[in-house]
Amino acid sequence: MRILITGAAGFLGSHLSDRLLAEGHEVVGMDNFITGRPENLAHLAGNPKFTFIRHDVSNYIFVPGKLDAVMHFASPASPNKNSPVGYVNLPIQTMKAGALGTHNTLGVAHAHRARFLLASTSEIYGDPLVHPQTEDYWGHVNPIGERSVYDEAKRFAEALTMAYHRFHGVNTAIVRIFNTYGPRMDIDDGRVVPNFVKQALSGEALTIYGDGAQTRSFCYVSDLVDGIYRLLVSSEHDPVNIGNPVETTILEFAKTINSIIGNQGGVAFLDNERTEGDPQQRRPNISRATSVLGWEPLVSLDEGIRKTIPYFQQQLDAA
Repeated sequence: MRILITGAAGFLGSHLSDRLLAEGHEVVGMDNFITGRPENLAHLAGNPKFTFIRHDVSNYIFVPGKLDAVMHFASPASPNKNSPVGYVNLPIQTMKAGALGTHNTLGVAHAHRARFLLASTSEIYGDPLVHPQTEDYWGHVNPIGERSVYDEAKRFAEALTMAYHRFHGVNTAIVRIFNTYGPRMDIDDGRVVPNFVKQALSGEALTIYGDGAQTRSFCYVSDLVDGIYRLLVSSEHDPVNIGNPVETTILEFAKTINSIIGNQGGVAFLDNERTEGDPQQRRPNISRATSVLGWEPLVSLDEGIRKTIPYFQQQLDAA
C-alpha cells in the first residue's frame, strides 16, 4: 500500500512509519513540526519508499499519486503546562488538528477510496466513572476545562469519522490510544515517563502531583504500533482500545523507575499542583482488540523502561 501518515515526525508517527516501511509499504509522511521533530525521521532520509511533505493539516491537503490508506496522527499530545509543545499551551492548534485536520484527511481518504485510520485517545473517556474503560463507555469529560481542547477535539474527530463512514461509505477505523512510552519521546514534553526518567537519571526526587494514588497503564511503543497496524489491515470500523491493561499507581511507577535506574533521590509530592482534570483512573479493557485483532501487549513495564532509558540518557548527554 501507499500510505499517508500525518504527524509523521511525532513519537508515534515516526515509529509507525518504520513499521509500515518494514512491512513493505510506501509511506508519505506529513508534519509541520509544531510538536514533531525532524530528527525522528532523519534515519529515513534517502529511503526510496519514504516521502516527506511539510504541511499543516488544518489547511487543504493535496498528495499527488494514489493513496491506499490515510492515518491521521497529527496533534499535540501532552497536557503538561510546563511543556511548550503541550496542548494546554497550543489550544487552538490542537482543536484545529482534531477538527479541520480530521475533515481534511477524511476528504483525502474519500477522494482516494482509501482506508482511513484515526488516532483517538483514552482521553475521550475523561476522568472515567467506569473502570476499566470499554469502547462502549461514553466518558466523563469537562467540555470547557483546560484539557478539553484535546478531549473534545478527539471526540469531535471520532464523530466526524463515523459520519464519513455512514454517509460517504469511507472505510474508517478508530484507535483509542492509552498511555504509551518509548524512544523518541521528547524528554521535555512534560509527560510522566520522560519526567520521571529525566529526574531519576539526574539523581533528583521524582515529582508526583497529588498523593500518587492515581493510576495509569503504560504500553511500550512497539506493542502499540503492532496493535495499530493490525487494526489498519483489518475490516473493523468501531473504536478499538489499544493499551496495556496492567494498571499501576503513579507512586508505584515512580518507585519502579528509581529502582531500575538506582536513583536515591526518592519522590517529592506536589499536593497543590495536580493538573486540572487529571484522571484518577486509567486502564483499558482490551477484549475487543484481543478478539477482533488477535492482539495483546508483550513487553513488560520493566523491560520497556529498560529499553527506553538509553534514549533519554542520550538526550540528556546532548543537552
